[in-house]
Amino acid sequence: MTNRLWAYVTLLATAAFIASYFVVPDFNGFTADQFPVVIEEPPVQPSGYAFAIWGVIYVWLVIAAVMGALRRADDPDWADYRPWMSLSLALGAFWLPLASVSPVLSVPLIFAMLWAALRAVFRVGVTDRWLQQAPVAIYAGWLTAAACVGLGVVLGGYGILPPTPAALLCLVLALAIALVVQYRLHRAPEYGVTVIWALVGVIVQNTNPLNAAVVGLSVIGILAILGLRSTDTE
Repeated sequence: MTNRLWAYVTLLATAAFIASYFVVPDFNGFTADQFPVVIEEPPVQPSGYAFAIWGVIYVWLVIAAVMGALRRADDPDWADYRPWMSLSLALGAFWLPLASVSPVLSVPLIFAMLWAALRAVFRVGVTDRWLQQAPVAIYAGWLTAAACVGLGVVLGGYGILPPTPAALLCLVLALAIALVVQYRLHRAPEYGVTVIWALVGVIVQNTNPLNAAVVGLSVIGILAILGLRSTDTE
């Protein structure tokens, strides 16, 4: 496929991804009644305000896709990341409808979205940073957190692990992914900042009542990501 065609595929995949929100407009995350074990506030899940970042992600992805199609359709610097980003967004178009009816099946799907998004973020070009790198990095960073949060909620909700051990296990997984990605990437600080945003939300969720283990691990994770603070150059 030509660069121009991939630019329009990316635009179409972005439109489908955004449209899924309007298909399931009332979805605000998994609910306790979707699981055999009722956990009203899973400790792995960030406080509700943290999910407002989806608004930023949606708007930024649309701007990037539109500008990419209109002004950078034939630019080879934009070519490498588009197939992987298109795949992640196309899968994401099915995530909300699936998550609203089957949390279990939605977990492997969001990890597939994450895998493709990480492939994309390593392939963004060096030009137009705020249209290429930034939206992809923020999207991949939030998916890193969201995929592991979804797994933690399912593990607790099906009684596979108690809520706190499920949270700790999945936070370790999220941090392992985030630290490896940020260390190898050597750029795109937006990725790490977005994971930190999610971890702060987890801390807020677990302060009242205090869950010292989850809060402590989240703080350690934030410090570890800051310790790997990346630069804009390889």
